[in-house]
Amino acid sequence: MPATKTKILVIVTNVDEYQKVGMRTGLWLGELTHFWDVAEQRGFTMDIASPSGGKVPIDPESLSHEVLAELGTEKRYADRKFMDLLEDTKKISEVNSEDYDAIYLTGGHGVMFDFPQSQELEDLMARFYETGRVVSTVCHGATGLLNVTLSNGEPLVKDKRVTGFSWPEEELANRAQAVPYNLQEELRKLGANYSTADEPFATYVVEDGRLITGQNPGSARAVAEAVVKQLSPA
Repeated sequence: MPATKTKILVIVTNVDEYQKVGMRTGLWLGELTHFWDVAEQRGFTMDIASPSGGKVPIDPESLSHEVLAELGTEKRYADRKFMDLLEDTKKISEVNSEDYDAIYLTGGHGVMFDFPQSQELEDLMARFYETGRVVSTVCHGATGLLNVTLSNGEPLVKDKRVTGFSWPEEELANRAQAVPYNLQEELRKLGANYSTADEPFATYVVEDGRLITGQNPGSARAVAEAVVKQLSPA
């Protein structure tokens, strides 16, 4: 299949604040832009959807000067056409899954609240996986795997090698008291073979067949590289 005809569905959060504390959250912008840069450069097209549809909140910390200065993020943030894509996203329930060859779940702490609560997302993820398509996540996007059950009744992540934002990283980010659960422990409870990089915030990607997961924001580009490699013709 030519790469120019391959489409990727990107899923983002609608949640803009934590439940236990007053801090604001949302999409970690770089986890969208870094993936987008790689996939677009390789000729892939993408659509963005969210559990509730509509406007997507952006984590304010991902808009700091230091973070935006990372290659690509600052340019995308200044791009009116690109940023307008986040003004009115599709609802997941409105998505025709047959239009896409892969799905990618972005992170930001907001996803911890709405991804595991979305039956539509869980059904979509299972459908993608069981029809031989690529399922990918980065950072907290792995929360979208927690409640995905396959047709055999088993969790999608059972006996799969995966990664996602680690507890040491939550502590270093000063979010351990704010998050509703420990992502790495929840994945392990489901029988996943969870692993991390040797150092917090180092780039780390795990591939288990068509399941591709990245540990943290700095892993988004590497996840994209792995996804487009699987989707590209030999």
